[in-house]
Amino acid sequence: MSQTNRKPGQPQEAPLDPFKRAVTGCVRAIAGDHDLEVSFSKDKPALTGNRIRLPDPPKKPTAETLRVTRGLGDSMALRRACHDARVHNRLAPQGKQARAIFDAVEQARIEAIGARSMQGVSDNLAAMLDDKFARANLADVSDQADAPLEEAVAMMVREKLTGRAAPKNAERVTELWREWVEEKAGADFDTLLPNIENQDAFARSVRNLLGSMDMGEEFEEEDQFDDSDEDDDQPKGEESSEEGGEEDSEGERSQAEEADTAGDEQEAGESNAAESTTEDDTDQDEFENETPGEARQPESAFDQAASEIDYRVFTTKFDEVVSAQDLCDEEELDRLRAYLDKQLTSLQGVVGRLANRLQRRLMAQQNRSWEFDLEEGVLDPARLPRLIIDPMQPLSFKQERDTNFRDTVVTLLLDNSGSMRGRPISVAAICADILARTLERCGVRVEILGFTTRAWKGGQARESWLKEGKNANPGRLNDLRHIVYKSADAPWRRSRRNLGLMMREGLLKENIDGEALLWAHQRLMMRPEQRKIMMMISDGAPVDDSTLSVNPGNYLERHLRGIIELVETRSPVELLAIGIGHDVTRYYRRAVTIVDAEELAGAMTEQLASLFEEESLRRGGDRGRLRRAS
Repeated sequence: MSQTNRKPGQPQEAPLDPFKRAVTGCVRAIAGDHDLEVSFSKDKPALTGNRIRLPDPPKKPTAETLRVTRGLGDSMALRRACHDARVHNRLAPQGKQARAIFDAVEQARIEAIGARSMQGVSDNLAAMLDDKFARANLADVSDQADAPLEEAVAMMVREKLTGRAAPKNAERVTELWREWVEEKAGADFDTLLPNIENQDAFARSVRNLLGSMDMGEEFEEEDQFDDSDEDDDQPKGEESSEEGGEEDSEGERSQAEEADTAGDEQEAGESNAAESTTEDDTDQDEFENETPGEARQPESAFDQAASEIDYRVFTTKFDEVVSAQDLCDEEELDRLRAYLDKQLTSLQGVVGRLANRLQRRLMAQQNRSWEFDLEEGVLDPARLPRLIIDPMQPLSFKQERDTNFRDTVVTLLLDNSGSMRGRPISVAAICADILARTLERCGVRVEILGFTTRAWKGGQARESWLKEGKNANPGRLNDLRHIVYKSADAPWRRSRRNLGLMMREGLLKENIDGEALLWAHQRLMMRPEQRKIMMMISDGAPVDDSTLSVNPGNYLERHLRGIIELVETRSPVELLAIGIGHDVTRYYRRAVTIVDAEELAGAMTEQLASLFEEESLRRGGDRGRLRRAS
């Protein structure tokens, strides 16, 4: 409605309201759903069920800003109209890198359908993608290791499907990987266009493409999926998607169930004495790098069981356990910490409130409390009249209860893989920082650890393997990097800046979760505290291209499952996990999956609080049973 036609008494329309109405109408038309809810806010763009959230334009938007907003709306609307989550999950691969490429290429297919039909939509999507790569600081990337492979493949697929070159800010990422991708899978790109309208056939073509890129072993058999298990009432496209349709929903991230058991047992039968020797060497080398002042725990039944898992390491010569301050100088750590604080100014308030709430809940359990009506202890003044009336009355004493978590240590184990780059690793770092400070106030010691690899695609371990003749089934074939951001004995104020290291360009590489979990567990078992808690924070299954290229496709995942089972069944350590956009409930008994990294603070505080409260209730029940028995 124009301002000149406004009726008397009617509120004046905001200048951007006509634009928002136009975008809403276009989004609903493209999605084919006139009941679709479209809103504009300062929160991150997202598609959740039948709701689409777009960024609220500034008061004085530029033409480019408006085009980006339209592009986000078009992308989400096309996803709503052209994507079936059940088909996607049924054909999706297991490995993290393969899954990332599979997801990105599917998004490219969805957007290409609209771009081929409508020139305006094509222009809007191009502006949206250009802005996406600019905000991710990928426009001037110079090293292939820092260029996401999935984004490069998606841009190449987009070029093939639409005939339109990659946006300016995406050119560097695409060109860094183009030669390698075309050499591996150039012929497979020709099979994509004929199937663009058929998601099932297109996904199968993408599977072939991934096979040509040496990721074919990361697929599970299709007959393990049963569509009847899906929620039949879930509408097509019922999921959460951000930044132009990036999949983040728990349903989208849910993958297939465990790999074929018989195959695992057969592979497990291939272990030999040489592998056991390698495992012994692994343990020895790991402990040579431990933090000074920590003694190695004698080998236990747990260690023996861990060494019997069908898993070997080619060499531990190049592995390292390193303190954060040893990876860069103090000046850089200060700069990175300041950058982290600046990135999460808005989030710190939310996390701080959650941490304060956790502190109040824990401190409430620490308040002094007493056992009354006891036969021995401290004389209870309130029972003096009873003692005068009946001097033989024995139940006139009291005793202070012990604090349930006075002697507790918590380890926060953070996935430092490349897929955590950006918002997820920033949120994880600040949450770990604030929770460490909170728990320290409550008398709980906290250790913050990170795990990644020293190099992409194998590093020095792979080079040694190549020089020695490339023997078959070498086992883990990369150089581990385990990082101590904060030891349990270090005060928070001295370790605070170390967490800024996670913002360092090039730090985040690949993730071998099983060995990281075993390393963190061994550190916990050397602690003197009576109660030990470990929280794993990850966004995907273990992946290392070098290892998986010369071993079975589920090699790392099978080892992770074995270590988790040992910790959960044979160790006093209480293990819980939080998956960011990744269904960790498939691995851990006690786990929670979140869709967005922004939910991490709430998940961490709730999980920790529930652990302490359960222990409090359990001990309270034990005391009650003892009193009744007496």
